[in-house]
Amino acid sequence: MKSLLLKAAASGALLEMIYQDCKGNISQRRIKVLSVNEESLKAYCYIRKQQRTFKITNILSVGPVGNLRRGA
Repeated sequence: MKSLLLKAAASGALLEMIYQDCKGNISQRRIKVLSVNEESLKAYCYIRKQQRTFKITNILSVGPVGNLRRGA
């Protein structure tokens, strides 16, 4: 997953992710990765229309826009 995030940061590709926040709420977001470090990533979130920081351990699924797998 980290290599996908690094490639997206370098290329500017849009990603879709399913994310669980610290309260346990799950959301689907469309993001543009700006930077990645060991524990988190900074990205522009198109839903919130602002830059956000996400914990990598809280990402449940991530992939290119339109290719995100959904549940059964």
